[in-house]
Amino acid sequence: MAFGGLALALALLVVSVNLLQVASSDGDHARCEGVVKGWAASVAGSEGKDGDKLSLRDLLFFLHIPRTGGRTYFHCFLKKLYTNAEECPRSYDKLRFDPSHPDCKLVVSHDDYSFMSKLPSERTSVVTILRNPVDRVFSTYEFSVEVAARFLVHPNLTSAKLMTSRVLTKSRAVSTLDIWPWKYLVPWMREDLFARRDARGIDKVRSSHRVNAYDVEDMVMPLHQYINDPVAHEIIHNGATFQITGLTNNSYLSGAHEVRHCVRKHPDLGHFVLQVAKSRLDRMLYVGLTEEHEESARLFAHMVGAQVLSQSGALNLDIKDNQPTGNDSHSSTLDPEDEETNEHLNSTHGSQNNRALNAADTVKNDHGKGNLTVGKLMEAYEGCISKLRKSQSNRRKISLRKVEGANFSKEARWQVPEAVLEQIISLNSLDMELYEHAKKIFTQEHLMLKIQQSTVIQHKQLTDQKGWIEMVCSSWSCSPWKVVLFGLGVTITIALIILALTTRRRTFKLKVLVVDKLPQMSNETIDCFARKRERNTRCHYVSLN
Repeated sequence: MAFGGLALALALLVVSVNLLQVASSDGDHARCEGVVKGWAASVAGSEGKDGDKLSLRDLLFFLHIPRTGGRTYFHCFLKKLYTNAEECPRSYDKLRFDPSHPDCKLVVSHDDYSFMSKLPSERTSVVTILRNPVDRVFSTYEFSVEVAARFLVHPNLTSAKLMTSRVLTKSRAVSTLDIWPWKYLVPWMREDLFARRDARGIDKVRSSHRVNAYDVEDMVMPLHQYINDPVAHEIIHNGATFQITGLTNNSYLSGAHEVRHCVRKHPDLGHFVLQVAKSRLDRMLYVGLTEEHEESARLFAHMVGAQVLSQSGALNLDIKDNQPTGNDSHSSTLDPEDEETNEHLNSTHGSQNNRALNAADTVKNDHGKGNLTVGKLMEAYEGCISKLRKSQSNRRKISLRKVEGANFSKEARWQVPEAVLEQIISLNSLDMELYEHAKKIFTQEHLMLKIQQSTVIQHKQLTDQKGWIEMVCSSWSCSPWKVVLFGLGVTITIALIILALTTRRRTFKLKVLVVDKLPQMSNETIDCFARKRERNTRCHYVSLN
């Protein structure tokens, strides 16, 4: 009896605890809903539909979402469009950024949208590039391993940290370890690589575990473990949505952590954040897609590059140059897994190798800015990315020598289990929907570009006509009545020419008729037609039949 009473008491206790947890959960959800809604309402109130989204303003902010190909745009487009003096100091380094710098016209950064709080928002245009979220997670994992593996030249983790600290202090260079999100992801992966190397032995660089390149457990943290780690949940998953809404763990917004925490804990609140992200994409000057690399580049050249050149007075618009050419081949287009070039210098290679990397990273502008057209800008871009692709490929091979089992490639991704892919999609549901929205914007950009080009062509034709009229008027004062007489004279002249041509055509037909009938005419009739030039001579047609 006593035993039965004890069991009942325990059951009641368990029920009570569950009820308290449910009540607590409901209370937390209600609190979080208020937090997220309040944030979304404040954003909507501070951001209206301000101005023409197609017009480039005084300052261009390239919101660089990691692993989307943004560094290619930075070096192969923006470095050619803006001078060093026009680039805001210390891009990618918010600790030393000075937005008040005179003549500052360009800032390119991994900082999220909250960085706009430090910029003159009414004079700033924002551009960005989005990528398929699954591919972006793969690329983030691969790059984390690649950069962290460079430290394996050191005998241990302590040595790697000390050497890196000394080199950076001496050179005052900006390292990958200074930049978000790599300042979190690379040290995390670096510690894991050293731990696995210590476990298997320092001299062993080949893996005995070869299921696929993303599951080499004795060498590298497997992908399935990587995506489930709290660090990945905090930084990687839905990273594009959080970056565009200014809610990363690198945010300038004081309440960003709480909003992000609530959305992660209660996924149903994510639609409030997603709506803000979509709205901001809608207002951006340009939204590119990594997967549509070639067409995205062409759109950027026309929608952004042309306006930069125009504002600087350097644009010499040539409609013929703007059209796609036969040289736009895929041979120079970067593959999805290696589109991101030299993502900042890591100082573990030594000064000589660093100089080589920097030389490949900072491709010089072969065209003077004053001589650029949109067509020439695209030609320079194609040559630039070809060099950067080769540099990135070589760097990757060197970096991954110490973890040889991690042979990352597009083909290797097919070996990843379907369950892992489905989990990545599930963990990035906000980014998946935002990417679909970006594809719609990309289609709209195509349409807007066609309209713009059509307008430019019509304007050019009107300008040519106006120039001809002004040339005539320069030698003959164009009063209204003279213009009318001139137009009337042109009309009469054209009418007379048409009449003369018509008369001549009829005469020609008569000659043909006469010649065709000659075999059937009498000799007298033929002689008469032979004398037809004589005035007032009439010939009577007499058939031989």
